[in-house]
Amino acid sequence: MRRRSILFAVFSLAAIFSVAALADDEPNPLTKITVVVKTKGGKPVDRAEVIIRWNANAKHPRAGFSRAVRTTFEVRSNQEGEVSVPSVPKGNILIQVNAKGYQTFGKLFEVNEDERTIEVALNPPQQQYSSH
Repeated sequence: MRRRSILFAVFSLAAIFSVAALADDEPNPLTKITVVVKTKGGKPVDRAEVIIRWNANAKHPRAGFSRAVRTTFEVRSNQEGEVSVPSVPKGNILIQVNAKGYQTFGKLFEVNEDERTIEVALNPPQQQYSSH
């Protein structure tokens, strides 16, 4: 009986280690995002506030990521209007851009590539109308 329990323990450990080795062969669930913020005329917008937020979906659920993975970044664009974020989980990524003198931009992107560049063209503010 003791021999049987030892064999069971050995086979169980072998199965656990083989599953762990297969899990290491999975593709990287993280992506590198670069956002380029420009005007409609093509000029870069510097100091624009860019918020990048990952949202879970069926293909990339939240349960698969540890607490060490950041899912939200708030950064400002450089003089070329660029923002780079090194590691965001793949899946639905919400990008919001706020810049002084322009309309707020917000859109949800489906990102499944290892690297992706997203270009954002900001609109000038709309004229305000009053009913009075």
